[in-house]
Amino acid sequence: MASFKYIAADYNGNEKQGKLEAYNIDLAKARLRDEGLKIESIEEVKQSIWTKDIHFGNPVKNRDFVVFLQQFAALLKAGLTIVDSLNVLREQTKQKQLKSALYYVEIDMRQGSSLTNALKKHPEIFSNIFVNMVHSGERSGSLEETLSKLADYYHKHYKTSQKVKSTFAYPVTVGLVAIGVVIFLMMYVVPEFIDMFSQFDASLPIVTQVVLGISGLLTSYWYLFGLIALLFSLILIMVLQRDHLRKKVDYYLLKSPGFGSLILKSNMASMTRTLSSLLYNNVPIIQALQLTEQTLKNKVIKQTLQDAESSLKQGESLVKPLRQHWAYPYLVTQMIEVGEKTNSLPEMLGQVATFYEDDVDTATDQLKSLLEPLLIITLSVIVGTIVLAIVIPMFELFNQIN
Repeated sequence: MASFKYIAADYNGNEKQGKLEAYNIDLAKARLRDEGLKIESIEEVKQSIWTKDIHFGNPVKNRDFVVFLQQFAALLKAGLTIVDSLNVLREQTKQKQLKSALYYVEIDMRQGSSLTNALKKHPEIFSNIFVNMVHSGERSGSLEETLSKLADYYHKHYKTSQKVKSTFAYPVTVGLVAIGVVIFLMMYVVPEFIDMFSQFDASLPIVTQVVLGISGLLTSYWYLFGLIALLFSLILIMVLQRDHLRKKVDYYLLKSPGFGSLILKSNMASMTRTLSSLLYNNVPIIQALQLTEQTLKNKVIKQTLQDAESSLKQGESLVKPLRQHWAYPYLVTQMIEVGEKTNSLPEMLGQVATFYEDDVDTATDQLKSLLEPLLIITLSVIVGTIVLAIVIPMFELFNQIN
């Protein structure tokens, strides 16, 4: 895909300049004409790494994607064709990356491609799960219903993940604020009192001596602490990039008090919701397990799905390896077993997903209510200790002077 710089005029003769992306210059010209512009000049722009858009993760926000799916399903329900629906969605969306992707999907479909094959060309926007469920909807002739289910899936998945992220973000944010306050006090406030204490040559309490010593270290060797923090960050990144070490980290996270239970519940909700949605759309169970595995971040839970996949390939049940694993609650394995026996696995997984999504909501609220006073007390103790370490000897000095 190339980038083109153009100068054009609208119906009123007003000049417009800008850039657009297209497979080639002919398609770029066609796109400008579709927008009612008269082309005066157009040329390809060679992009460097500094001029390209850089994105981390999916460039389209989840809430924007959910709105796109809801509108797509509504347009199909209203009787519009897929191509016309894509054209309407492209015109009204303000999300740059989604607008561009929809343009090329529309072009591919006008040239005879299926919606699934057109979506596959944009993996940064449309995930494997999305593409596979659309493929199932196209094949069964129920694309409208599939898109509605996808909107519901992404909404619930986003809501659960945001709840967990916000719960983890709270202590991290308070911790960073606490570290910032302590560093500021130690480097800019406490040193102002060091000379005053040394002038009076007074004996200082142990807590004051400790605080002054830490302040002196931070002031004199701040670059060493910065290097240590940088080194720790690099080591953490290296650990998380190695599968066997990441798996150990994920294991201990699941075993951690308080947060471990929340992580497990969110993984159960994500796993069962994804697997249920895929099976509802008639995606083969082996492929559904592989796609579900891609959505999970915890390596321990991922491994259990790989074991379940192997079990199915050997002609055994899905639930057998899950029941043998310590991470899976009895409710999950029991519902999966009932679903397998009664041929209602998607429905059973959906019920489990709803239960754990509600449970995550409750657990995050409870954890926040416990963390809030605990973090406030901890921050108060740290700052209070520093303040008292300065105030106590000052009172003693004033008494000596009087």
